[in-house]
Amino acid sequence: MANDTIIADQSITDEDSDAFAEKNCNMNITLDIIGGKWKLMLLNKIREECPMRFGVLRRKLPHITQATLTAQLKQLERDGILLREAYAESPPRVEYKLTEIGKSLIPIMDSLCAWGEDYQRQTPSR
Repeated sequence: MANDTIIADQSITDEDSDAFAEKNCNMNITLDIIGGKWKLMLLNKIREECPMRFGVLRRKLPHITQATLTAQLKQLERDGILLREAYAESPPRVEYKLTEIGKSLIPIMDSLCAWGEDYQRQTPSR
């Protein structure tokens, strides 16, 4: 027999199901907020040089389109991760900085970077 594994009783209680759904829901909320091709890169750049002007972000991430950059920044601002400050100057100046809740993402971003380094070491063909 190829698969002789004996599986113990794995009945799932309503409590287990509720805990899984809650954890899964929280993961989905997190991914909705920081998911997307550019959001973590934007947050990392802003964290490195805070506050950061829109034009500087465009130069630091040359492959992002202006429309995508604007949309991602608006989403991060809407979700309370970034604070946008517009100054009544000529030419107009807009700066972005991390809010307190945005700053709480820094250790998470650090952990993701560390995981990526470990992954690259363990899978050198990648």
